[in-house]
Amino acid sequence: MPKLVLETQITCPDCGQSQRETMPVDACQFFYECPACHKVLRPQAGDCCVFCSYGTVKCPPIQLGGCCT
Repeated sequence: MPKLVLETQITCPDCGQSQRETMPVDACQFFYECPACHKVLRPQAGDCCVFCSYGTVKCPPIQLGGCCT
């Protein structure tokens, strides 16, 4: 079984603020509020969650070769 990476650096596309976050192991996160500009981020088309769209590491279910639901 591959080792899961649970930490990601999520970056706001509007203001550029970068924040280290811990991802949940068993769920997707569909919304994320930027701590700097307060914009609510949503996944980009084709991505399952905000971590896959704006993070440096894909979410745990994707890392394991599955899908988020």
